[in-house]
Amino acid sequence: MKLTQKNFASQAPNAAKACGIFFFCGPDEAGASAAAAKIVDLLPDAGERVELSGSALRADPALLGDEARSSSLFGDKRHLLVRANGDEAHDAVQTLIETGEADAGEACPVLIVATSATDKSRTAKLLEKRKDACVAMFYPPDIASVSASVRGMGDIAGLNLPGHLAERIARGAGLDVRLAQSEVDKLALYLDASPQSPKQVAATDLDAIAATTEEDGFMPLVNAVLSGDITRLDSELTRMRELRINPVGLLLAVERRAVQLIRIVAALGPGGSLDRLDRGQQARLGIFWRDERDIRQQLKHWPRAKLDRLVQRLTNIHRELLANSQFAETLLAQELVEITRYAAKRS
Repeated sequence: MKLTQKNFASQAPNAAKACGIFFFCGPDEAGASAAAAKIVDLLPDAGERVELSGSALRADPALLGDEARSSSLFGDKRHLLVRANGDEAHDAVQTLIETGEADAGEACPVLIVATSATDKSRTAKLLEKRKDACVAMFYPPDIASVSASVRGMGDIAGLNLPGHLAERIARGAGLDVRLAQSEVDKLALYLDASPQSPKQVAATDLDAIAATTEEDGFMPLVNAVLSGDITRLDSELTRMRELRINPVGLLLAVERRAVQLIRIVAALGPGGSLDRLDRGQQARLGIFWRDERDIRQQLKHWPRAKLDRLVQRLTNIHRELLANSQFAETLLAQELVEITRYAAKRS
């Protein structure tokens, strides 16, 4: 089964029921990771999550099948999440399929998020025609597509969103549809809107509920954390509490910067330097003049392997925040302190 970015949302429930192996790829790693999380949510019983790295599977192709057919400590359900680079998981996936066809036993769901891979990669070709597998590729969002998505969210919620306000929400959310959805939900609640009782949205309504934007609120703290700037961290955490910055929105901003750093490291290659990139290349990687100094600093603290582990940790934190929303601010502050201290050790 091969899905596109456009039809993934509508086809995801069917894929979760029919497929056991999922391969998410493309240049938008955040989108691929969000898709994997969506499938996990749709699984009848996702159970325990076991995380594997692509490098471990490349070194031991049999590991994937062994883990997929193992039971958890208490015999509960489980699923595997693999974070790989390119086709690192190809041989392991092929071994999983071959052993399954040889009656090795039922395997739990396997979800692979493959950085730097495309739907033309060997792993994608191995899976795309199988009825028990799903391949989906994700591209970085642009302002027009996210604005259109926001208007669609508004329609579902009973909000008549003018184009300029939909674009404002999209920009304020940093083109992250998850954060944009939360803003639309807040608007609907504020206006008491519903499909049966639609409401027109005005700029003043958005002013009343809008989350702090990344430029105004998120990024100083994001930069302090990922740069290992312990001296700045305390004042930034105080500002987070005083301004009541949305913890989930802030965490998403950290995730986006971490994923951006992964893309930059992949584009630069071993021993690469930002100085080798022209303005067009920098723009495609989201490196703009106001961010360049911070990004240079953060690249010194986070090598590729550590960035992969950071993204996994941020994903786990995201899940904890959603499960403990009452204590989200405190939980996030504790985690940000730990991440900052870790980055500081690598200075």
